Amino acid sequence: MKKIILGIDPGIADTGYGLIEVNGQELNFLDCGVIKTSSKLELADRLLILYNDLNSLVDKYHPELVVIEELYFNKNTKTALIVGQARGVVLLVFKQKNLPLLGLTPPQVKQAVCAYGQAPKKQVQKMVQKILKLKKIPQPDDAADALATAIGAAGLNYVK
Repeated sequence: MKKIILGIDPGIADTGYGLIEVNGQELNFLDCGVIKTSSKLELADRLLILYNDLNSLVDKYHPELVVIEELYFNKNTKTALIVGQARGVVLLVFKQKNLPLLGLTPPQVKQAVCAYGQAPKKQVQKMVQKILKLKKIPQPDDAADALATAIGAAGLNYVK
């Protein structure tokens, strides 16, 4: 049975998204990209853009599972708070759509994709390319991270 997983790498300037289709043991690439917001806008306007664009993604692809990369504590408290607000919008969108949510830490994603929880970013990106049989490493980095998060959920058997 085919299932669609949406991976999210939350951020305020760039929120990465990656969609894969799981068909048994096979993983297929559907789409990836970033939702960008301008630092020239007020925070509330940036969060609204994120909210609307995430709703559009869900309406277009109808994922069965949403996987969001968990935040690690950031030394810059102001940045951590703003990213946390963006993450809250992400959670709200998917909760409103009654979609199952899963959070994975960066080491969990790396372990699932590379079999090593401390793998460097470039290695994770190359494994995403290989697993999804893509000609190039997905760009930008936030989109590749979101795809890795989606692959992580599939690889860790969170998809039933």
